[in-house]
Amino acid sequence: MNMYNDYIKEIEERKAQGLHPKPIDSADLLIEIIDQIKDVKNQYREDSLKFFIYNVVPGTTGAAGEKAKFLKEIILGNEVVDEITPTFAFELLSHMKGGPSVEVLLDLALGSDEAIAKEAAEVLKTQVFLYEADTARLEEAYNAGNTVAKDLLESYVKAEFFTKLPDVEEEIEIVTFIAGTGDISTDLLSPGADAHSRSDRELHGQCIFEHNKDMQQELTALKEQHPDKRVMLIAEKGTMGVGSSRMSGVNNVALWTGIQASPYVPFINIAPIIAGTNGISPIFLTTVGVTGGIGIDLKNWVKKTDSEGNTVVDENGDPVLEQAYSVETGTVLTINTKEKKLYKGDQELKDISAALTPQKMEFIKAGGSYAVVFGKKLQTIAAGILGVETPTVYAPSKEISVEGQGLTAVEKIFNKNAVGTTPGKTLHAGSDVRVEVNIVGSQDTTGLMTSQELEAMAATVISPIVDGAYQSGCHTASVWDNKSKANIPKLMKFMNDFGLITARDPKGQYHAMTDVIHKVLNDITIDDWAIIIGGDSHTRMSKGVAFGADSGTVALALATGEATMPIPQSVKVTFKGEMKPYMDFRDVVHATQQQMLKQFGGENVFQGRVIEVHIGTLTSDQAFTFTDWTAEMKAKASICISEDDTLIESLEIARDRIQIMIKKGMDNDKQVLQGLVDKANARIEEIKSGAKPALRPDANAKYFAEVVIDLDEIAEPMIADPDVNNEDVSKRYTHDTIRPLSFYGGSKKVDLGFVGSCMVHKGDMKILAQMLKNIEAQQGKVEFKAPLVVAPPTYNIVDELKAEGDWEVLQKYSGFEFDDNAPKGLARTKYENMLYLERPGCNLCMGNQEKAEPGDTVMATSTRLFQGRVVKDSGEKKGESLLSSTPVVVLSTILGRTPNIEEYQAAVEGIVLTKFKPPHKQLSTAAVAF
Repeated sequence: MNMYNDYIKEIEERKAQGLHPKPIDSADLLIEIIDQIKDVKNQYREDSLKFFIYNVVPGTTGAAGEKAKFLKEIILGNEVVDEITPTFAFELLSHMKGGPSVEVLLDLALGSDEAIAKEAAEVLKTQVFLYEADTARLEEAYNAGNTVAKDLLESYVKAEFFTKLPDVEEEIEIVTFIAGTGDISTDLLSPGADAHSRSDRELHGQCIFEHNKDMQQELTALKEQHPDKRVMLIAEKGTMGVGSSRMSGVNNVALWTGIQASPYVPFINIAPIIAGTNGISPIFLTTVGVTGGIGIDLKNWVKKTDSEGNTVVDENGDPVLEQAYSVETGTVLTINTKEKKLYKGDQELKDISAALTPQKMEFIKAGGSYAVVFGKKLQTIAAGILGVETPTVYAPSKEISVEGQGLTAVEKIFNKNAVGTTPGKTLHAGSDVRVEVNIVGSQDTTGLMTSQELEAMAATVISPIVDGAYQSGCHTASVWDNKSKANIPKLMKFMNDFGLITARDPKGQYHAMTDVIHKVLNDITIDDWAIIIGGDSHTRMSKGVAFGADSGTVALALATGEATMPIPQSVKVTFKGEMKPYMDFRDVVHATQQQMLKQFGGENVFQGRVIEVHIGTLTSDQAFTFTDWTAEMKAKASICISEDDTLIESLEIARDRIQIMIKKGMDNDKQVLQGLVDKANARIEEIKSGAKPALRPDANAKYFAEVVIDLDEIAEPMIADPDVNNEDVSKRYTHDTIRPLSFYGGSKKVDLGFVGSCMVHKGDMKILAQMLKNIEAQQGKVEFKAPLVVAPPTYNIVDELKAEGDWEVLQKYSGFEFDDNAPKGLARTKYENMLYLERPGCNLCMGNQEKAEPGDTVMATSTRLFQGRVVKDSGEKKGESLLSSTPVVVLSTILGRTPNIEEYQAAVEGIVLTKFKPPHKQLSTAAVAF
């Protein structure tokens, strides 16, 4: 009774917050509940029945195991519960997804009671989350002549678990709700500061719209006015879901506007409908598909043209937009899934076939993409066991092959890693491809959701296909508070047991690491032909091709070793001219975005595509600065094309850092890290011998666009400005406003500086140390007129800086240095004018633990300038996060304002900021014909 009493106490506490009982995942708690159900006179029996039926987390949780066992006993007649008949017990098992429930159903289906076996088989025919151990049991029974096993396998070959589902309704009535104007960051839907509650779906749902109760009430009222319609959440004049995948964001939208997935599983809703004037961010759109939702590119605002067809621009040179049709809140529309069009009454507004492709229609029908992925796998396995051809049930994958056309770099990687494609067929962009995944990353604020997804899909061990996987601790690095202490150790144990290399050792035998996940993944990627999937939008490596993903897609990659997506189009980026000696590579990154927009009349040709950047001689550490920023360019991914010698150097750096991880004791029983070292050495030898040179596109590859960046045009440092006071709300908080340093006239007040997170590397830390020495030599002392927060990305980098003497320089000028033996327990709310040496990790960039003071103007090296992310607004002024290079940030805190160009050049005198030069070699192979 102890656990049950604690549960009742927790329920009372949640009532005060307006919350229902928390779903049960504990085996011990459910055992107590089951005992109370068995005792017909127990005072808690009625509530216990409700908890058992309606409030147990499915999948492989301990509670699911106990629930499945008890239902089995009821079906066999060993236990009698009047309220749960054997038929109802089967119904409950059918909603438990897999793991223990499938094991029980197989026990019953392959058992001696013919009637029970038949009923169990009918339930099993609806299930898709079967793993190798389950199908092995079926194969063994089939080979022994079991007719039920044969019947099941024949059903799986026909994919009856899919074909017998109801068809998608032809017309879906919707009512619009504008969530905001301009780009909508996933922070609006699931604020970073609420990351700790993501695994508690009902509690986390309260934070939607950044806790704006008025908006929440408006949405609730809209639903009450239109009970027969679905709500479509809209980003007016912008893109929905920029910034990150944020599965919790889609979960929140589904919780408020979607459909309950199962009456017996609380707070898991599916099928949200989301839209944006400029569509949905690619990474977020994948997440929508996970839930069987619909994401629509409205194009309800278009560029205004004059009588000659030329785009009309305003005084700033930006295109003027005019409304093609209205979607103001409360507008009733119809999605016609057969015609694939959006209607207002009888008026056709938009062709939305891109949102309703055959594959996406399957996701909608199945209630999400997981069921389709597992269904296809189960169908293939069953056909193999029966020795028959796999019939075409699902929409055939689109295979595009263009005769005489070479391959881009991403097309080459996808062709190499493709699974189940037509043998011998070379595929080009637009083809739908299943690919094997080499490296997978999970981060700590989405990791709890990933672990839940793995439990829900009944996965217990990492796929042997995956070369390596890592669970980070970077998003909770700043403050080791009670929420972190409660959540993170549990996460690390789960992931360690699952087979990942974990930042924290559940046994406590190695030093807890809080390294930024993208930097670790960049280090453990040891093949330029690799595919990487990571639970963060900045999963963009400078080796291979990496895709940021939602927590569920990460779970799927961990469980199956696969991912499914179309081969993206590519945009080729090359460089000409020569960099000024006082420029930083970050300025090249920002200039790339600025010049691209200028070259294409304000159209972002990077959005949703792969940027193939011909980086040449820049090693992976610094090249990562470019690939990392491509998330802010709204690109789907990025690929760096390097010269052979440069790639070898990058692989050697990665290999040596993996060796350090091994020395620290981070390898597991399967010696995953040692395996990566061996693969790195093998790849280095391939390049050196000429057997397999560095990845190159073909000379006759076809690109969506080609962008040439003129380095001669970059005359001064560049800054990405949130433009918080722009009269056009849709142009605030985008990453497209790139301004030169001189725009600020050396007079814009800076309240805080931040050097850190994934956009910096070891070189940035050395630049910081050198600048401090320069300033002291020039001015006699270093005095900060604004706080400077510094967060190195990894402990390896800290160790390297210590070995090279730079850390000692930083210590000299710092007023605070992190102490792993006494980590901060509370987030800092006030800052002094000094240098803070913070623990490696995300720090201010994440915005979930520490922030700048409200209303501050922050100059940062990070990537996040969204409203409220790094800094909240105050009553007096808007907080703003300007993004720039390390030298600009450092000097801004010394001066307390933006520097002028003369001050900047003096501060960086004698410092080599970057070794980047455009490659002189042609970084492509000869033209190829297919």
